[in-house]
Amino acid sequence: MNIVQYLLFALALCVDSFAVSTTCSLKTKISWHKGLLLAATFALFQGGFPLIGAMVGVAAKHYVQAVDHWIAFGLLLLVGGKMIWDAFHDEEPDKALDLSRYWVICTLAIATSIDAFVVGISLSFDLDTPQIILQCIIIALATFLISLLGVLLGRQQIHISDRGITIIGGIVLIGLGTKILIEHLFFA
Repeated sequence: MNIVQYLLFALALCVDSFAVSTTCSLKTKISWHKGLLLAATFALFQGGFPLIGAMVGVAAKHYVQAVDHWIAFGLLLLVGGKMIWDAFHDEEPDKALDLSRYWVICTLAIATSIDAFVVGISLSFDLDTPQIILQCIIIALATFLISLLGVLLGRQQIHISDRGITIIGGIVLIGLGTKILIEHLFFA
C-alpha cells in the first residue's frame, strides 16, 4: 500500500465519525472541551478497532491463507456496500443526545467504529504488522481531525449532507477491496 491508499482507507472509515460529530454539535451546541473529548474518543476507538480486528485476522491467517484475498475483498465489499445502503436508508441520529455523560460518547464511538474492526481483519491479510500499525495511526489521526471539523461545522450551524460523503466512503472501500483481489489473482 502507498500513502494515498492509507489516507483513502482512513477517510473512508471516519465518515461516520464526521457525521455523528457534526450532528451532535448541531443539536446540542457542545463546548470546545467536549468537542475535543468527542474527537479524541472517536479517534481512539476508530484507530483501535482495526488493530484489534487485525490481531483476529493474523490469528486466523494461517487457516485462511489460500483465500485471504477473497475474504478481504468480501469484507470490504460488505462494509462499503453497507455504507452505501445506509446512505439511502438510515434515519437521522437521535436529536437529544446527552453528551454530558462520557458513556454516551463511548457508545457513539463504538457504534461508528464497528466497520473499522471488520476492515482491520481484511488489513491483516494484505499488510504486515508495521503497515497495520501505521494504518491504525493514520486512521486515528484522520478521525480526530475530521471529527473536530464536524464539531466546528456543527457549532457554526453548517450542515453537510452525510449521504454523498457516505457513498464516496463506501465506494472507496469497495475499490480498495477490488484492488486487493486483483493484485492477488493476477500479480501474486
